Amino acid sequence: MPSAGTTIHMTALDGIVTVNSLFTLAVFIGLTSDPRDPSNTLIEPPDSATCTPGPSVAEDLVSFHVYSFSSFLFSSLVAMGLKQGIRLTRTPSYHPAEILARVNSSLLRAGMLVSGLGSVVGCVFLMLALVNVVQIKLGTLACGGYHTLAAVIPLVIFVPVALLIYVVTVLYAFTR
Repeated sequence: MPSAGTTIHMTALDGIVTVNSLFTLAVFIGLTSDPRDPSNTLIEPPDSATCTPGPSVAEDLVSFHVYSFSSFLFSSLVAMGLKQGIRLTRTPSYHPAEILARVNSSLLRAGMLVSGLGSVVGCVFLMLALVNVVQIKLGTLACGGYHTLAAVIPLVIFVPVALLIYVVTVLYAFTR
């Protein structure tokens, strides 16, 4: 019968890889849009002089997408490496249901912490990229448009709160 701790770790690592894959897909979809396309905005022409973002917003958009992608990729590779390490340390058995794993728990915990940190950093960069998408589509934050603020405010509230819950949960599990 598999070790309960190892099974939980494998499930957690599977979850990290799955979520990172979904976020990586979102990053690729975001990179397919052309922020310099003049028809890629919903800003009204009269407001365009004051609300149209400069080239730095488009540059930040691409940079944040790349940073996010690399963070999610890093996190997923660490998680998959940990899973492979768990598989390699299993003792041979005559029955697959009786496989037990001997894993260095300190190394496993550190790896899971690093993988979780990579996911958190990727989420922060993805959130920043989305803020730039909103600015390109609806106008800059400095313009103070209703739709811009209505899109950005929930984003910058809900994502950090969710990340805080995730970090607290990971740290709680880390200490158990």
